[in-house]
Order: sequence, then C-alpha cells, then structure tokens
Amino acid sequence: MSHRFELNVYYEDTDMGGIVYYANYLKFIERARSTWVAQLGVDQLALQAAGVVFAVRAIQAEYLAPARLGDVLEVVSQRRASTPARWILHQEVQRAGQVLFTAEVTIVALTEAGKPTRLPAELRRNSNP
Repeated sequence: MSHRFELNVYYEDTDMGGIVYYANYLKFIERARSTWVAQLGVDQLALQAAGVVFAVRAIQAEYLAPARLGDVLEVVSQRRASTPARWILHQEVQRAGQVLFTAEVTIVALTEAGKPTRLPAELRRNSNP
C-alpha cells in the first residue's frame, strides 16, 4: 500500500539561501500522512472527539540532497509493517524522481490519557498486505 502527495516549496519553507529548512521535511511528510489517512476514511476530528489521537512514536530520517525555493516535490509514503496498534511507514521526499529525504516513521494511537490504543478500523483494514 502506498500514497503520493505533491507540494510546492514556498519562500516560507526556506532559509535565506533558498534551501528548504531541515525541520520542514517533517512537516511535508506529516501533511502527506494526514492526507493519506483521510483518503483511507479516517476522520481525525471525529477520532479526536472520541478521545483518540495519532502520535509519532519513532522516526529515523536522512537528508540526502537539498530542496529549493520553487521546487515541486512529491512525498511517497509506503506501509512497511503494521500491528493493531502501530503503523510503520517509509516516506521519501522526491524532486523529479530524485530522493532528497527519507524517513522511517512509527505511528501509534493514544487515548486522552496518553495510553496506547488500537488503530482505527480503517487503518487496520488497510494495513494488511
């Protein structure tokens, strides 16, 4: 299972040299994940109202090449593994097929009290190979 998300690099995403600020790659992959989750049928506002939220449990990232002001980027997200309570993803930020950034991300669901809980049925259903 995979997902593709396109975005443009704006001035606000860059430093004074026109290079994407390193922390913004995390925002880019978060936007891609949020879009993907919504497309799978998960209403995060309804989930939050029911007392369940998503959290990043772990992330390992590599910066391979810079993105620049004006670039059109694509975030490619792929499910690597899953359990009833975890979604493990590989995400890449690409420019015209060139990989600029990679991340291995573990997503979990938590209750309002911060306790682990099962992922929503839509993700569990779509997480099976």
